[in-house]
Amino acid sequence: MHDERRRIEERVERLHNQRIKPAVYAATVPFEVAAWQAPGEPVPFAEAAAAPYEPFAMDTPWGPPWGTTWFRMHGQVPAEFAGRRVEAVIDLGFTGDWPGNQAEALVHLTDGTPLKAVNPLNQYVPIANPATGGEVIDYLVEAASNPDILANEFTAPTPLGDVRTAGDRPLYTFRRADLAVLDEEVWHLDLDLQVLRELMRELGEHDPRRHEITHALDRAMDLLDLDDIAGSASAVRESLRPVLAKPAHASAHILSGVGHAHIDSAWLWPIRETKRKTSRTFSNVTALADEYEEFVFACSQAQQYEWVRDNYPHVWERIKKSVVKGQWAPVGGMWVEADGNLPGGEALARQLVHGKRFFMDHFGIETKGVWLPDSFGYTAAYPQLAKLAGNDWFLTQKISWNQTNTFPHHTFWWEGIDGTRIFTHFPPIDTYNARFSGEEMSRAVRNYAEKGGATRSLAPFGWGDGGGGPTREIMERARRLKDLEGSAKVEIEHPDAFFAKARAEYPNAPVWVGELYLELHRATYTTQARTKQGNRRSEHLLREAELWATTAALHAPGYTYPYEKLDRLWKTVLLHQFHDILPGSSIAWVHREAEAEYARVAEELTALTGEAIAALGAGAPRVFNTSPRDRAEVVRTSEGAPVYVRVPANGSAPLTPAEPPHPVTVSGRCMENGIVRVQLAEDGTLSSVFDLRANREVLAGQGNLLRLHTDLPNYWDAWDIDKHYRNRYTDLLEADSVTVVEDTPLVGAIRVVRSFGKGSRITQTITVRAGSARVDVETDIDWHETEKILKAGFPVDVRAAHSSAEIQFGHVQRPTHTNTTWESARFEVSGHRWVHIAEPGYGVAVINDSTYGHDVTRTVREDGGTTTTVGLSLVRAPRIPDPEADQGRHRFTYALLPGASIEDAVAEGYALNLPLRVADSAGGPEPVVSAEGEGVTVEAVKLADDGSGDVVVRLYESRGGRADGLLRTGFPLAGAEVTDLLERPLEQAETDGNAVPVTLRPFEVRTLRLAVAR
Repeated sequence: MHDERRRIEERVERLHNQRIKPAVYAATVPFEVAAWQAPGEPVPFAEAAAAPYEPFAMDTPWGPPWGTTWFRMHGQVPAEFAGRRVEAVIDLGFTGDWPGNQAEALVHLTDGTPLKAVNPLNQYVPIANPATGGEVIDYLVEAASNPDILANEFTAPTPLGDVRTAGDRPLYTFRRADLAVLDEEVWHLDLDLQVLRELMRELGEHDPRRHEITHALDRAMDLLDLDDIAGSASAVRESLRPVLAKPAHASAHILSGVGHAHIDSAWLWPIRETKRKTSRTFSNVTALADEYEEFVFACSQAQQYEWVRDNYPHVWERIKKSVVKGQWAPVGGMWVEADGNLPGGEALARQLVHGKRFFMDHFGIETKGVWLPDSFGYTAAYPQLAKLAGNDWFLTQKISWNQTNTFPHHTFWWEGIDGTRIFTHFPPIDTYNARFSGEEMSRAVRNYAEKGGATRSLAPFGWGDGGGGPTREIMERARRLKDLEGSAKVEIEHPDAFFAKARAEYPNAPVWVGELYLELHRATYTTQARTKQGNRRSEHLLREAELWATTAALHAPGYTYPYEKLDRLWKTVLLHQFHDILPGSSIAWVHREAEAEYARVAEELTALTGEAIAALGAGAPRVFNTSPRDRAEVVRTSEGAPVYVRVPANGSAPLTPAEPPHPVTVSGRCMENGIVRVQLAEDGTLSSVFDLRANREVLAGQGNLLRLHTDLPNYWDAWDIDKHYRNRYTDLLEADSVTVVEDTPLVGAIRVVRSFGKGSRITQTITVRAGSARVDVETDIDWHETEKILKAGFPVDVRAAHSSAEIQFGHVQRPTHTNTTWESARFEVSGHRWVHIAEPGYGVAVINDSTYGHDVTRTVREDGGTTTTVGLSLVRAPRIPDPEADQGRHRFTYALLPGASIEDAVAEGYALNLPLRVADSAGGPEPVVSAEGEGVTVEAVKLADDGSGDVVVRLYESRGGRADGLLRTGFPLAGAEVTDLLERPLEQAETDGNAVPVTLRPFEVRTLRLAVAR
């Protein structure tokens, strides 16, 4: 029986592939084609339309890397095509199995109206159904010759990732440009066979349904006339109708299908190309909506909508019509699908604010869910922020990529660090580019973890990243799978409808508490360090600009708050938090442009802050403190002289020297300030950091030990750091020089210079300042290594059961042991400004101004003591997809903070990232707001987005405990409201004069809108 079935399957396969598929297009005639190669960057349609074109023949190479070739196509529908369905079929020379990241084109009418895109699996453009014959067809086709960066499957570096190094050799050979008759009966037969054959292969060996389908296919092939495929197709289809009509079992799993086209806002192509990818895919989607009334397309990333609105108005109008019809579903409510770990708390809030506002402003729709299928782990701050932005659900997918542990749920309640829960789904189909293949359908049912408790899951379908989105073939599969025995059922519906049904049938879904850690792509916390530093610095510069602009708006007559500039700059920063830009996983071109954008943002924000401070009036030098804690520390004057000053939180003070508690002394390689004593060894490592207040040694080994590891993961070079990196390393113990560079009562500093590897050089200045326990390590690296990672280790004499790492609006605790596979898989983790380790009664923090990746390990020494080591990941050197990733200059600072509580770590994390600013100013107004009460932390101060002049303050509880306090205002307070993230009122807030009493739960985020008495 097995041999007989195999014979049948082989017969069906041959007839299907060799006879039926080639007969889908019954007749063809070629277009007349001419071409024009656009010089340099893409040009507007009008310029292309006026360009000189030369005749172009099929099978001719075209398209240098990243080039744009315009093709003029002219044809006339033959009279004999009358009454038939006629299409243009265009094959640009498509390659490979993945339909994104290669040649694609947008087809225009000669008046500039975009019709539809041409993609590898979507090569047609409708002309007429039915045709009358004689129709004259004229197209202008904008074809992008994007290189296939995946051609070598990320096994070797390629110069194609930057237009500067890609060369000009043509990449593609144009194969086809035809007017063609689509034989609809043969096309439908092809799809019938695809669905039945794939279902048959997924059914069990002893499943009667498998045998039924096998023999039905065999009998159907008997009816196929090999000399007249088109003429016999109807009879073949009719014979298959009974087997396709059998309904699914009543208990069959339900797949809620929603059209999708995951388009990375940059990845293996630059941002400028994403702007065109969106127009192509969105053209396809709106065209498909006209063909299939049940079609629903879910689309996130407000930034991409804005690009289409500004650059492709015809496509934008079609989107708006589809939204009105209910076939286009804006989802996600974020400016872009951002990285799920690295954006700061306020930035993540603004992702939600800017995204949701865009959809409300332009479509009148408030999105209800966070749509984030493809990010490299998800912060435990998400549930609270999502709910505060008015969301009811959260969707992700990438956790299916876990290397070690299978995530135990697909539908669950996700609980964040503050206790907020959000209904969450993780599609068991394990892809956001589904096509409803038999294998995918079977996988979804097989994987589904909620069997017995729930019956449905979500399936985003369509080709992403320039593949053109959903296709008519996928829609036809969905129709056949709507109710088919042996298969899960497919229902096309809006994601909101799916989540409502899923929640209704499974109200007692299980709960997952804490972060959704991806056991893969851990190097994204470190790769492309300059991109990450640009983001971190931009976030803090935005905080500064908003605070001082608010101060000036309240206290400087004639000053105008720069709404438009701040909005534009925020959107630039939010764009670059996309989950392949900020993580460092894009091609060289993307990161080169990101660095330039961050430099421009920094320049403009610095100017905005300067203008706001200047508006307060000219005068003597003052010190401005943007952080949420009062500070007493050393600052540098404009001439570079150190001064010890005291400055209130969110406020300023005259540059007047205050008496430091104890002077700094430097003796040899030892620095001491009455709080800590720091001793450097001859090799430049820290041999001792002694906490004079606690009378204890902090280190349990060489501190600031720089360790150079071999770093070649098994795959995904820019993304991954595999555990075996730990097995091979070199400790950098040879110092070119160890030199005292500052010895004053306020500052002591020793500089250590090391040369190593392939001409790399690292200069580190270890600094101790009066009045501070913080030991800074100011670092300047000229980096020329390849396939290496540089770590800085701090072995601390603390027996810490867990580490605490700052995340958005709080921190997470992670065990330092590896009792289970879940803990062992967290060998590299992310954190924001600080990592804290502690035993009862004593803690130590490691602070940073731009790094995210780190590890925390624990060992037991021979003396019975325990060493907990924090290893900061400083810089990497992967070669794929950017062969020059991280090469060159890096400047950043990290620090050791002995005797630190969580509150100390919070304060010093802000202080390091928000250095005191010295400027001449007459203005000495009270801080706009100041918080009283331990743990009450101000994160953002700004004017309300509606232009009312109200002040908006975002604050949170930062220690992980209850907080009671006051928020005092430096202006007359007329009233206060608690709002959501979008500044919409939730409840009235109690006021007491110019103060608002505040009671916060652990890690609670609260937004207050404060009315100014006029």
